[in-house]
Formats: sequence, structure tokens, C-alpha cells
Amino acid sequence: MTSSPAVSDQPIGIAVIGAGYWGPNLVRNFQGSTAFRLRWLCDLDVDRARRVLGDYSTVQVTDDLDTVLADDAVQAVAIATPAGTHLPVALAALRAGKHVLVEKPLAATYDEGRQLVEEADRRALTLMCDHTYCYTPAVLRIRELLHAGELGELHYLDSVRINLGLVQRDIDVIWDLAPHDLSILDFVLPPGVVPVAVAAHGVDGIGAGRSCVAYLTLRLNTGAIAHIHVNWLSPVKIRTTIIGGSKRTLVWDDLNPSQRLAIFDRGVDVATPDELGAEERHDVLVSYRSGDMVAPALTEREALRTMVEEYARAIRSGSPALTDGRSGLRVLQILQAASHSLTKGGVMVDLEGESER
Repeated sequence: MTSSPAVSDQPIGIAVIGAGYWGPNLVRNFQGSTAFRLRWLCDLDVDRARRVLGDYSTVQVTDDLDTVLADDAVQAVAIATPAGTHLPVALAALRAGKHVLVEKPLAATYDEGRQLVEEADRRALTLMCDHTYCYTPAVLRIRELLHAGELGELHYLDSVRINLGLVQRDIDVIWDLAPHDLSILDFVLPPGVVPVAVAAHGVDGIGAGRSCVAYLTLRLNTGAIAHIHVNWLSPVKIRTTIIGGSKRTLVWDDLNPSQRLAIFDRGVDVATPDELGAEERHDVLVSYRSGDMVAPALTEREALRTMVEEYARAIRSGSPALTDGRSGLRVLQILQAASHSLTKGGVMVDLEGESER
């Protein structure tokens, strides 16, 4: 195993690869972080990269990745290029001894993602996936609540991510939108609770050549269920997740800034057999609980800023990031299995078997 580069207390030298849609957001946050010093912005369109940086920036610009990776002052890179390029770009960076942050999805296929995880492990380097939604105040609080058992035993998770969106040329709506929800699911599930199978159904109502509306159903190892609805064709935008537990139910409405989270002490209680009399054992007694609703206060903070800080922490400590390469690989595993299910008419696909394909 190759030793990772030593990281001092000085700012970590970083290069951003890609100045397109997401690259400028990374540039802004790395420039605003005291943990990093942005040294390069690399893009095939040098003029676009210069426009992102502005006229007075001292950050170097190039269209040559090798030049960036040869710079010893660069200890880490952040990759915001199309998913199909993630494998060669990230592999080159890892082999040059750089820590790597990759925009979602981690790679174009599960096998490519596994190659990146294995390469980072061999070289003892940080590999992190930029699952930005995981670092929002709301999702961080949801993770705390579920990990602490505040909702009780998880029964179901239902997520809706729909809007009148841009129909992508090269991927379907599952690969475009579902990575957000799948990464959140992976992030918030309590320890020991994992998806074991997925079924996907999709339709192409406009003749785009790929699914524009889709539903994913995930079976968890505890018997719980997760359901995800993604849609490019909805005239209204909805970003809502409901998580039901044995004690409480949580509702996350990402489009409601005044009350993003609401926790309801309302639900259904079922008497256990021990509580039933001899004549009642054949009947299940259901009672409805109607308690209070609590809306936790959240401190609004840009998710990307928190993600950047987590990247620095992982590099300096050598411990995995909250959304490390393996979390990105688990999301890819589900996406690939969902695609397989879609071609098979919506059959339930075992995730363990899919990773061996």
C-alpha cells in the first residue's frame, strides 16, 4: 500500500476539474474555506474557466489534467466532469497521489466505482462522493434522529422528487434524480439497516427514448420498505420525504423554508400478544395515537460549505468521509440494479447478486 501524502496544518492545495454546471459552486466554496487553497481550475474550455474565476484571480487555469496532477502543491482534487469521465480522471488523480472528491454519481457503472474505491484503498487516499443533499441541515438532523432511535423502529420511507425538469440526452430520470434520494437514504438509515433489493417501474410518455417518470421500491433487511418517485414531467415541483417509525413520523418538505421538518407523535399502536386476553389473541387490537407535532429549529447553512469541511476533515484525519467512496458505490449498486429491474418489467432485483454481475 502506498502512503498517502502528508497533510500539514497549512491549507490543503486543491484543484477543481471541470468548470461547467457544478464546478463554479465548488470553486466558490473552496475559495471561501480556510482549510483549502484553490490552486488550479482545469477545463477543456479555458475561456470558460477564466470567466468562472474572474479577471483578478490568481488561481491558475489550464486544459491539461497532467499539468495539474504534476503539481506537488496540489494535494487534492475535486472532479465536476460528466459521469462517463469520472473513472479515467479520478484514477489518474489517485495514481498521482491526490485525494479525490467526485461529483455524483461516483462513476458511470458499479464496476467503475469499485475500481476507484479499490485504488483509493491501495494508496490510503481519501475518496469522497459529493452527495450534497446529505450535508443540508435538514438531512443532518434526520440522520441524528434516526441514528438515535427517536422515531422508533423504521417502518417506511416515502420520497417524492418531481418537477418539470430537463429531459437528459444520455440518462433516464432514475439516473438523473434518484441518486439524490438514494444517497440520502444511505446516509440516514440507522446502523445495521440496509437495502437488500430494488424494483423499478418507469414510463416514457413523450417518446424521449428513456424513462421520464419512474418509481423505485426498495426492500430493507428489517422488512421495512422505501419508495422513491422521480419525475421530469410534473407541472409542480415537490420535494417531500415522509419517514414513518414505530414511535413517531417525520415529514421533510424541502420547499418549505419556514418548516422544513415536522415530527408527528401520531400514528397507529398495535397491542402485543402478551397484552391481549385469551379471547382476544386471535384479533389484533389497533389504537390510534394523536399527539403533538414538533418542528425542530434548523440553522440554515449552505450544504456545500459543510461538505467542503467534511472533505478537509477526512483528508487530515485519514478517516472515511460521511459520504465516502463506499457510500457512492452503494448508490451505484442500487442504480444499476434498478436499471436491470426496469429492463425486466419491474421485477425485484437482489442487490448482492447485482454487485456480482
